[in-house]
Amino acid sequence: MRAMVLERPGTRLRLTHCAVPEPGAGQILIAVEACGVCRTDLHLVDGELPDPVLPMIPGHEIVGRVVALGAGVQGWQVGQRVGVPWLGWTCGHCRFCRAGRENLCERARFTGYQIPGGYAQYTVADARYGFALPEEPAPEHLAPLLCAGLIGYRALRMAGDPQRLGVYGFGAAAHLITQVARRQGREVFALTRPGDAESQAFARSLGATWAGGSDETPPEPLDAALIFAPAGALVPAALRHVERGGCVVCAGIHMSDIPSFPYAWLWGERSLRSVANLTRRDGDEFFELVRQAPLQTEVHVFALEQANEALDQLRRGAFQGAAVLRMDAPA
Repeated sequence: MRAMVLERPGTRLRLTHCAVPEPGAGQILIAVEACGVCRTDLHLVDGELPDPVLPMIPGHEIVGRVVALGAGVQGWQVGQRVGVPWLGWTCGHCRFCRAGRENLCERARFTGYQIPGGYAQYTVADARYGFALPEEPAPEHLAPLLCAGLIGYRALRMAGDPQRLGVYGFGAAAHLITQVARRQGREVFALTRPGDAESQAFARSLGATWAGGSDETPPEPLDAALIFAPAGALVPAALRHVERGGCVVCAGIHMSDIPSFPYAWLWGERSLRSVANLTRRDGDEFFELVRQAPLQTEVHVFALEQANEALDQLRRGAFQGAAVLRMDAPA
């Protein structure tokens, strides 16, 4: 099979030909149809995530078909469409797993970081951590839901019940959660890179009440803010715009250092929290929402061999929405 492999952080992925993996006990073998290109993949490639398993096939927004079942697997059939997210394995026994907080498992392993991911024609996954996906839409439109959608959904849940929601960084996650929030009757205020008129217009096209630069003040105080951009300087900025009792949620796995700020900006029962990974409950709830009302996904399709180009464009902010590798796309 063909796969794009990271051999050392700070280097470009290398196209490799290797054997199709065999599913072990409790695993499923998946023929990958599409895999999203996530900002977390950039953090991995750029060496911003600690202690990766190397060499590694990145990719954790995987859509494919089950082609073989390992010993003991139940609940899956060959030919069934499956999605594989970031959280790839947990111990099931630690205090977090026992409390239904498996996203905080002390021994958790992650797809495309410690478990080979979806920048390949085939991959194996723990059968417990796959999500059954619908036959529609096309796989490239489902792929971003496996991380951008799921993390956005969890971040919104962690924010409480805000009527006026600020969204910092209008990329893959923000363009999906904006649609969810609007369907729930919330007002969305999108804050982009200063001067990014294209992203602001995109946000308004998806129902944002207001869109402006992150250096601007929203026209109304926010009840909560979700920060998807990995810029720590946005945290105090968001706190300044959040109403008393409001919440700022940092939704990325990596963020630059947060600068100091006056306690007065946090006072008034404002809260600051992070979102770590996801739970299977998040996935079940989110995909049920998607089945009831599909989301519009803005995607840019690349061939597997173009993974480095897709990462470069993501780093530059060269497109709206999400980048996706499709295995049958022409290079």
